[in-house]
Amino acid sequence: MYNAPLAYPADFDGWRKAARLALELGVEPEGIGFTAGEEAPGLFAEPLPDAAPPGARQPTVPKAFPDLARRIVCHADADRFVFAYRLLFRLQTEKTLLEIASDPDVIRAGEMEKAVRRDSHKMKAFVRFREVEDAEIGRHFVAWFEPFHHVVELTAPFFARRFAGMVWTILTPERSVHWNGEELAFLPGATRDMAPVGDDMEALWLTYYASIFNPARLKVKAMQAEMPKKYWANMPETALIKPLVAGAEAATRRMLETGPTLPSLRHDKQEERRVMNLPRMEKTPDLAGAGAAEERPSSIAEAREQAAHCRACPLWEPATQTVFGKGPDDAPVIFVGEQPGDQEDIAGEPFIGPAGKVFDQALAAAGVDRAQAYVTNAVKHFKFEPRGKRRIHAKPNMGEIKVCRWWLDLERDLVRPKLIVALGATAAQAVLGKTVTIRDTRSRLIDLDERTKLLVTVHPSYILRLPDAVSKERETRAFEADMALVLETVPELAAAA
Repeated sequence: MYNAPLAYPADFDGWRKAARLALELGVEPEGIGFTAGEEAPGLFAEPLPDAAPPGARQPTVPKAFPDLARRIVCHADADRFVFAYRLLFRLQTEKTLLEIASDPDVIRAGEMEKAVRRDSHKMKAFVRFREVEDAEIGRHFVAWFEPFHHVVELTAPFFARRFAGMVWTILTPERSVHWNGEELAFLPGATRDMAPVGDDMEALWLTYYASIFNPARLKVKAMQAEMPKKYWANMPETALIKPLVAGAEAATRRMLETGPTLPSLRHDKQEERRVMNLPRMEKTPDLAGAGAAEERPSSIAEAREQAAHCRACPLWEPATQTVFGKGPDDAPVIFVGEQPGDQEDIAGEPFIGPAGKVFDQALAAAGVDRAQAYVTNAVKHFKFEPRGKRRIHAKPNMGEIKVCRWWLDLERDLVRPKLIVALGATAAQAVLGKTVTIRDTRSRLIDLDERTKLLVTVHPSYILRLPDAVSKERETRAFEADMALVLETVPELAAAA
């Protein structure tokens, strides 16, 4: 029986060289063994010859095998090297072996690879460096870690990329690694007492960890599944886990009792009156938050750029961004909605959420080409109330509509449409400057000036909120009829056949 000596427990390069030579010699898997480091070979083992005979057949493997084998030899199983060689030997005659999911060797290889990947991930997650002063190299960071498998060589390049500017050492029982800022060096194993116990930053880290702990989301079993207790001794924050878990129930109760509340109705009314009393802007709104005025935009592109910095009302602060109108600068029709929704606020485009889909379907049914229309909103920032992780639409008030009307009037002046379609009462109010009802104004053309007419209809979100299918069907047909009236009034909006 042959024996192939390897330099260390995860010596993939040494294994690959020996395995290739054994294949060329025709050695069966039962006829070879491997020893790593100081391991002694078997009593009757003999070394592999230095080279294969001339003309020996060169081994071939699928593209996926080298990475698989690299992780197999990092596993803690004592026969990992022989097992990897057995897979390699079988692949010479069974070319599609790795594609046979039911094969016992393939199943075992997958389990070993998964275990090594998981252990490498744990090393990345649970290594904690502590700062020490070294007389020779100065500032130096040292960590202690105990992996299940031989993953030091496999994982060390991650730390070299992640902490490239530090000088650090990771100590483990069987293999250690040192980074001097330029290259990795692998060293013999160490003992725990060689690692530092703490450093000056640890108290700050513990304070931070305790402050971000959320007792309401605590799941002890899930936490221990991802962070097994084996690793707890390596991490300073684990000293806090027991008292934090013990006090989680009481802390959750305190959070519920002192949870945030929405502003009172009186506060909302006062804020609305304050905004209503703001002077009507003659140039541009407060773009920088300090009254700075720029030149009035001469194009939609300039207007969109200036609106991105609008601070004229409080809605800009919680919103993600300004959602300005979109469409051709010379569009014959402007569709005006109420305000952007959650998806529009994130994407920065009007009418792309659920209501936008209803809008698009109605346009398509009427034969209207949306790409030829200009689509915007009366209010350019998303107004919402937080409900857990969700942001729930809140109706803009009169003051917010009044302030944002400056932008709507600017869009109207720049585009100069033949028709403005107000989608909902808020849009109609913004266009007309007064409160109107959908019932009294819907589906009839209203003269705004010598050039432009107004058509008032429902907002698509109204259709989405209807409780029954019959009502939805009825209102969908009525909305599509309004869109057909749009096409009749402005025939150039017709979609190409």
